[in-house]
Amino acid sequence: MQSDSHYLKKRFSQNFLEDKSVIEKIINIINPEKNDHLIEIGPGKGALTVPIIKFVKKIDVIEIDKQLVKLLKDNIDDKKLTIHEYDALKFDYSKFKNRNLRLIGNLPYNISTPLLFYLLSYKNIIKNMFFMLQKEVVERICARPGTKEYGRLSVMIQYCCEVESMLEIKPDAFYPSPNVDSAIVKITPLSKTKYKLINDENFKTIVREAFSQRRKTIRNALKMFLNEDDIKAAGIDANVRAEKLEIKDFVELSNLYQVKN
Repeated sequence: MQSDSHYLKKRFSQNFLEDKSVIEKIINIINPEKNDHLIEIGPGKGALTVPIIKFVKKIDVIEIDKQLVKLLKDNIDDKKLTIHEYDALKFDYSKFKNRNLRLIGNLPYNISTPLLFYLLSYKNIIKNMFFMLQKEVVERICARPGTKEYGRLSVMIQYCCEVESMLEIKPDAFYPSPNVDSAIVKITPLSKTKYKLINDENFKTIVREAFSQRRKTIRNALKMFLNEDDIKAAGIDANVRAEKLEIKDFVELSNLYQVKN
């Protein structure tokens, strides 16, 4: 049952978490501590916000929906809560003085991937992130080379973060129930990456193009950037597909492209 009169907006991909036992499990996973500075993206009706606020000195929430902002203001009278009526995809996370932010949220399915890429640009000020996402997206984030789920999202996030799937959640935990299962993923930015990258933008380009047509070999997918001899010089088989490459291989290819140009 819907617990208030808020009109569900399809453009915001809204599914509200309502199962109390699931909420408790998620809070235990997040494990909020008194001095944490938590940033919640898409708090909705406050299903996580209300119980978490008891544990911390301060929590900021980012909500784009005006009706939900009003609902939160009306229902949560606590000075520890700061509400930002803003688009999480455009929000400046560097505005916070704390440089050890913990981000949480039930991310709208329709913006989850672009939002994750956007948040990576703030990885140096983020301690960790706990997000509820479509299960299929979590599987892609955590995928290993050689699997069908392994792709651009896997490589871009795992290059600079540790990732872990924490909890699977069935549709009946939400109102309205989505058509897919959800999962909680923990993303922890690395203080130092495992492989040295010369140029971030070239890395993004090489990874994007390598996976743009999954059935193509690396030789064909990257022919506008590197020739077969270049790829072989990096110790990589030019006849394999992108899904077979390790993260270090993409770093090698990106660095090679940078040196050539």
